[in-house]
Amino acid sequence: MTSLPATELVLDHALSAYDYELPSDLIAQDPVTPRDTSRLLIIDSDRNIQHHHFYDLPNFLQAGDLIVFNNTKVIPARMYGHKPSGVPVEILLMEPIGHDRWLALVKPGKRLPIGSTIIFVDDVTATVEGIEPTTRARELQFHIPAEANLDKIIDQQGKLPLPPYITDSHTDPSRYQTIYAEVSGSIAAPTAGLHFTDELFQRLLDKGIDKAFVTLHVGIGTFRPVETENITEHVMHNEWYEVPEETIAKIKATKARGGRVIGVGSTAARSLESSNFQAFKGKTNLMIYPGYEWKVLDGMITNFHLPKSTLLMMVSSFLGKDGREFLMSIYQEAIAKEYRFYSFGDAMFLFK
Repeated sequence: MTSLPATELVLDHALSAYDYELPSDLIAQDPVTPRDTSRLLIIDSDRNIQHHHFYDLPNFLQAGDLIVFNNTKVIPARMYGHKPSGVPVEILLMEPIGHDRWLALVKPGKRLPIGSTIIFVDDVTATVEGIEPTTRARELQFHIPAEANLDKIIDQQGKLPLPPYITDSHTDPSRYQTIYAEVSGSIAAPTAGLHFTDELFQRLLDKGIDKAFVTLHVGIGTFRPVETENITEHVMHNEWYEVPEETIAKIKATKARGGRVIGVGSTAARSLESSNFQAFKGKTNLMIYPGYEWKVLDGMITNFHLPKSTLLMMVSSFLGKDGREFLMSIYQEAIAKEYRFYSFGDAMFLFK
């Protein structure tokens, strides 16, 4: 960590300093079509703000640059069942923790203590065998018919878990996946990648801009509310990620030739910063906030995030000195110009 003046430390590490008000009609309920016609707010290295569209992205990149994407795929993690008494139950699968065993958020939580049974269709049941203390998620042991496969059952019975602020969407569920989603495991999409199209990929390739992939399965850690006023006391929930050797090789080659490494979304950023130029497969609970010294990324593409979220804190950090104040002013300009916010909304492109 770099040292900052005490007054700046207090403000940049105060949860209330990351709050802002957003008109509800700016919360995007559906994505635009085509994907790359979304708007793109660009902040260059001199902190100039420009307003463009996402299809303009190649104009702000150079031959030799590298873009790193998160190729995780959202699973149909929301499932519906009932208790033996008939009381409806909703679960959100978070991560597998053993054979036919998942950590899951449940509703109604108070009515599902250890020992409870949840009944699904097709003779599938689950037993609550533990409670994770930090998130209060339930450890569910599934019981399935012989010769059945739980992954296939989840695909058949589960629903794609759109975020709770998307309340009136008419879009096809496939629009909540990136076009390069490949490795199943997330409960939410890496939404900065939703803007890319095959045509845009081709234009980037034609300009000599390479791409690479990491995998981070988005879990509750990305969205869990910060409950401490001092954000440095917040503990992120672990999320599984992998940075392959090929990606590290491309990053090192890019740096060596003077190119820039651009991360698409906070999940790609967390993966690369957690790995620190090393291939890795495992879990990370890295939380990035002002004072963090960035090691890998030179640029970041990101959507507009919720107030008081760890994602706002990360982007503030990326903007450097006075980054939080600058980011809050950017958000106010985006609101004034009626940018669309959150998962199906518009994007920002920032340079260090």
